[in-house]
Amino acid sequence: MAGRRRGWFRAPRNNEWVQQARQVLTTAFLDMDQRQTIAEAAVTASAALFPERGMAARWEPVRARCYDASGAYLALNDRLEQAEREDGGPVAQPEIDTVIRRLADAARGVDEFYRGNQPHLEHAVAVYGSVPQLVSQVRAQAAQLRQAADASPQATYPSIRQCAAAVDEGLLTLEAAVATGAGGATRDAATRLETLNRDLSTALEAAPGKQHSATTALASAATRLDAARNRLDRVAPAMSALLREFAAASSNDLANNERQAREAVAAADADLARARAALANHDPEDALDLTTTARAHLATAEERAETVTDRLALLRAVRDQPAERAKAVRFKLRDAQMLAVNKGVVPQWGSVLDAQAERLDRASAGLTGRHPDYWAYVSELDAISAFVAGVVERMRNTDR
Repeated sequence: MAGRRRGWFRAPRNNEWVQQARQVLTTAFLDMDQRQTIAEAAVTASAALFPERGMAARWEPVRARCYDASGAYLALNDRLEQAEREDGGPVAQPEIDTVIRRLADAARGVDEFYRGNQPHLEHAVAVYGSVPQLVSQVRAQAAQLRQAADASPQATYPSIRQCAAAVDEGLLTLEAAVATGAGGATRDAATRLETLNRDLSTALEAAPGKQHSATTALASAATRLDAARNRLDRVAPAMSALLREFAAASSNDLANNERQAREAVAAADADLARARAALANHDPEDALDLTTTARAHLATAEERAETVTDRLALLRAVRDQPAERAKAVRFKLRDAQMLAVNKGVVPQWGSVLDAQAERLDRASAGLTGRHPDYWAYVSELDAISAFVAGVVERMRNTDR
């Protein structure tokens, strides 16, 4: 029998059998290798662009399994080649079947890994593949925009200078990322340069109209300045009336309002003068910035002036009908008490709301003497109203 077996390995059929065995093994190996290559490329893209997903670490045991199967295949394939050359060798079918199963198992592991992460992996591959095109595109855009900025009649405008400098810096960052070959850093740098290109483009588009915008803004601010000056003329008479008609405590906090309003008007006037000079010097962006600052000063002046005149109007209205303001707060308090009953939270909030009713009574009783402190009265009513509103909000949230 042994002699016959040695003769069988030397028979012509042996080479045919070895070739068939190698073909089956190679088919299994190539199938696994193709799947591994596709998954490996996707994992590489994910690791470069989205390292926080940890895909490389999850892929490692799958890849190790493929490498082990590949090693077994290569070793067996070498022995089969030797058997084919020497017309014989101790290679049994079960050994071949075992290696084929290992290759199939490894391929199945790759499929399971890929299917389990398919949406992310395919997205990573698509994004990773688009990076070179994105880099080329933003480079070309940057070159065109920088050329346009240098040739622009408004090239000296601060907005254009700043945006152009940012594009230059973005280009340097992109080139450094490309040189390192880091896919994630390259994509981030290209995306950043894309944003900087857009900013420069916007600045170039807006620049020609800024002279007109600054002219219009200056005219509007000048009109507002005149109105603020007119409003200032009413502050002193209003303050005098407050001191004559009401307790001093009603206007103590307004003692510096006129001075502050006049200082703000003067600051706005100075800003607008500088804005006109900037506009005449063909620097509309500086003119616009100064006009914006002037508007802020005017807003301060208007608020300081209006606080005085509004206080006088408010206190006169309360003096004429003091009960009306308390009535509105009492109505809100009754609504809150009804809500407490309807929600069954009287034990928690009943005494709290009753205390506010007592505060209301004390505030109304405090309006005595020749010059009652109506401002203290208004302040107390406002505080009660705000407190009741807070209680209502908390009661409404108890069942959420």
